[in-house]
Amino acid sequence: MIVRTLGRTGLTVSQLGFGAMRLPMTEVDGQPRVDRELAIPMIHRAFAGGVTYIDTAVGYCHQDSQRVVGEALKGWREKIVVSTKNPYYGPDEAEWWKNLEDSLERLQVDCIDIYNHHGIRWQAYETEVAPRLSGWMRKARDQGLIRHICCSFHDSNAALMQLVDSGYPEVITLQYNMLDRSLEEGIAYAHARGIGIVAMGPVGGGRLGADSDVLASLIPGITRVPELALRFVLANPHISVALSGMSTMPQVEENLATCSDAISLSDDDKAAIAAHLARMRTLAELYCSGCAYCLPCPQAVKIPDIFRAYNMGRVYGLWDHARASYAGIGASQWNPGAKADACVACGDCEPKCPQKLDIRRQLAEARAALAGESS
Repeated sequence: MIVRTLGRTGLTVSQLGFGAMRLPMTEVDGQPRVDRELAIPMIHRAFAGGVTYIDTAVGYCHQDSQRVVGEALKGWREKIVVSTKNPYYGPDEAEWWKNLEDSLERLQVDCIDIYNHHGIRWQAYETEVAPRLSGWMRKARDQGLIRHICCSFHDSNAALMQLVDSGYPEVITLQYNMLDRSLEEGIAYAHARGIGIVAMGPVGGGRLGADSDVLASLIPGITRVPELALRFVLANPHISVALSGMSTMPQVEENLATCSDAISLSDDDKAAIAAHLARMRTLAELYCSGCAYCLPCPQAVKIPDIFRAYNMGRVYGLWDHARASYAGIGASQWNPGAKADACVACGDCEPKCPQKLDIRRQLAEARAALAGESS
């Protein structure tokens, strides 16, 4: 396993990190729980293969992820850098400390190495973290309960650079993959200033975890899209760790094999990937730019989401992910709205589309491709 330095923390970490967000699940007494018989051997195999960084959070896996990570750490603790997160941004100091104390108990550790504000945005930093939460973080560090003050980040490139300039976090965990390079400038900026960068979602939240005829032939010698995606992220010299949310043993084995040698994407390879993705992105925008001006739909059809899923298939060749995304529309309270079969062809959407798309026809095509139904 190749190792890298995690910014100014000085920690030496494996370039592959284990993201404990998508562990295999089962049901115990009617409640969702992590399947320990599958998950713990996976984590141990990753550790044995050289992975020295694991990341979890309070809410992952129905609030069971931290407990499983704690169980898996037995016998390995001294070799592993442990990262977890505190989601609390409110005014109640006791609530913030309770999250930390619960995490220490669930992880069965005396000290958390990488302690993150979960999902920070610049506005939250200015209004909540800088005036209040930062003091609690520093107190926890002074008491030896955490080692490094860090954050996971969901905001713009400009916000990322502002956060770096604040001098506050030592490590930032953020989204970066072949399909989302929006923070690339900020990542380089952070690295140059000694910030460790942990890239989450290297396979695009599962989008790049499946085969694609479109992407598989992009670079000679790399035929598996997950390998291409992981190599792309780690070919960026400003990334310390690629955090992969592994949910099966074959995924663990494939990632270990990929990350156990130097990441050999040449400048020409990276340029070819960038050019190809730019062409595909332009093609996707010709179909639908996702502006959402077509909404609201009288039948609550989630037109942009449907077209986004359809583009994953017809532009990037990621049909498995496309169909799963489409199936999720309206399937839970967290993803409300209707699929394409709810369209009554009223045409209310089309005059509002700045691209003048034939939305009704394309919805019928999307329905046929994603749900296997005749249009």
